[in-house]
Amino acid sequence: MQPSPWPSLSVVVPVYNSEGMLSALVQRLKAVLDPLTAALEIILVNDGSRDNSWQAIQSLVQSEPRVRGIDLMRNYGQHNALLAGIRSVTGQVIITLDDDLQNPPEEIPKLLAALDAGADVVYGPPLKEAHGLLRTLASKMTKIAVQEGMGKTIASQISTFRVFRTFLRESFSEYRSPYLSIDVLLSWATQRFAAVPVRHDPRAAGESQYTLRKLMLHGLNMMTGFTTWPLRLSSILGFILTLFGVISLAFVLTRYFLLGAVVPGFAFLAASTAVFSGAQLFALGLIGEYLSRIHFRLMERPTYAVRSRAAREPAK
Repeated sequence: MQPSPWPSLSVVVPVYNSEGMLSALVQRLKAVLDPLTAALEIILVNDGSRDNSWQAIQSLVQSEPRVRGIDLMRNYGQHNALLAGIRSVTGQVIITLDDDLQNPPEEIPKLLAALDAGADVVYGPPLKEAHGLLRTLASKMTKIAVQEGMGKTIASQISTFRVFRTFLRESFSEYRSPYLSIDVLLSWATQRFAAVPVRHDPRAAGESQYTLRKLMLHGLNMMTGFTTWPLRLSSILGFILTLFGVISLAFVLTRYFLLGAVVPGFAFLAASTAVFSGAQLFALGLIGEYLSRIHFRLMERPTYAVRSRAAREPAK
């Protein structure tokens, strides 16, 4: 199904160590989107790349009038880089995708058609992921964490390949925390989500920078940054262990009054103490995570900082 033409489209791509793929990405985006809009802009956000990605972006800006570049001060993370680009777009619809060509630009019309049908946000989950087992498992765990923050079943189909209406960004225009999830922020603005499975290609070159460790840290940030579910878990665990302690005490007292003897065994006492101590440390650790986020909010630590911007000067 071919989507209706759009007055303007904006593409936001977070870039990290992808200098060799940017030119091909831009050419494929132009070939797909030029027939669908009269006003196309492509914003490439350099997220502290260690290679020559920013120089490649600057070169593209000079040769392609529709390309703009944003160079961040350091590596802030994919979602932070996306937010920097999202706040800079001028188009009616925003398209986000990875810089490694695993999200084929040729699949964008499918997402735009679903958006045209009435959705506000459309995800492009892969028909078959081109990742290893550990990366896939970590990705699924992250989606579970994001679902807790979004409170929606669509979280199981979220993807970095997404299209959404630009006016949704108004709901998080004042967001300033360094910990963020674009998907959770979008859920603050709308309930109209959709998903269209799309092709997922192998990475065009190099290796993925989204490691298992980064995915696990992202999942932890989602759980402690956008939901109180871990604190509820801590409360439930504390209640269960307290109940266990009350039952154990009742058993010891009953045995003492009925048989005139106490329960022998240092091992049982030591194990019980270890369980209770572990539960207390677990709860304190969770509280510490939440306090650290409050600390960073009070510090007003920036979500990102821009070093420079690149845009072609209009012809005189």
